[in-house]
Amino acid sequence: MKILALELSSSQRSVAVVQQNAHSTQAAEVIETGGKAAKLFEMIERALSQAGLEREQIDCLAIGLGPGSYNGIRAAIAVAQGWQLAARTRLLGIASVECLVQQARDEGFLGLLNVVIDAQRNEFYLAQYELDSERSAILSPLRLATLAEVQVRQAAGERIAGPDLEQRFEGAASLFPRASVLGKLALGRTEFVSGDQLEPIYLRDTNFVKAPPPRILP
Repeated sequence: MKILALELSSSQRSVAVVQQNAHSTQAAEVIETGGKAAKLFEMIERALSQAGLEREQIDCLAIGLGPGSYNGIRAAIAVAQGWQLAARTRLLGIASVECLVQQARDEGFLGLLNVVIDAQRNEFYLAQYELDSERSAILSPLRLATLAEVQVRQAAGERIAGPDLEQRFEGAASLFPRASVLGKLALGRTEFVSGDQLEPIYLRDTNFVKAPPPRILP
């Protein structure tokens, strides 16, 4: 299986090619901080080059669905949709929170962990897990939380981890979702979807404000 993984939900953007054979799993990864979505195709080409593959050899695209940077996630989805139309490649959508939890375990974060992602508007996406060396258990599923709630959990001595948290929560662990981890999570999964089924994880209700009618000038 040859997987191209796109993880653009945070300020640390990454693309990886993950290959699995009977003996090993290999990952070629390109990571950039900042920048615009226009660099995504350059990152893809660099990752493919590192892996020694052509676009036509990719079996599946795995997309990090967030929550996080809405623009970044939409850019990754747009690339996946176009790729599937052109090559009929299989697609997988995976929550970026799953990626963060797996990375936390890989880095030796054991015990209680609060995964926190900035949701803007002074709110945060929050999920709580219990991690051990073998597995991760969800204690509280992903939801929106206030700044005050996250501060209370940190003040109680609970571990806080996520992307770009240092300026908001002193002592929080910096953790960014990585495309290489996303690609490894995708190995063995079979819940493939069509491109139009990929949607960013966005927990707020969508509200539209109707524009007032135009003024008629005398």
